[in-house]
Amino acid sequence: MAEDGTLTRVTHTDVREPTCELREILDRVGDKWSMLVLHLLAAGPRRYSELHRAIDGISPRMLTLTLRSLERDGLVSRSVTPTSPPRVDYTLTAVGETLQPPVHALIEWAQVHRDYVSKSREHYDIAERGGQAL
Repeated sequence: MAEDGTLTRVTHTDVREPTCELREILDRVGDKWSMLVLHLLAAGPRRYSELHRAIDGISPRMLTLTLRSLERDGLVSRSVTPTSPPRVDYTLTAVGETLQPPVHALIEWAQVHRDYVSKSREHYDIAERGGQAL
């Protein structure tokens, strides 16, 4: 116990700041794989294999981790149909549905501006190399 007049130090392990929770949520919904999964599920339920085929470059492990995180956060639900082999479908929850307007807007923005961003990266990289193109 601290004596009167003694300052006590609060560390990050003592108090969970609201901004930390906000950052965690933004990290989840803002990462590239989550955005693509949420976008694909907007069209309706999808099986794991459908999601894997539709998302170029995602590994099975990363897709599994992404789906588990989205399910943990209450944005995606997982349903298992007891067939042989079992059928697993993923769908957006009601809260996951509310993310569709901003997700769609960001993906649409990326599609419209991808050439601009690509050219900007090229110009920046050339300038960083002192004007020497590869």
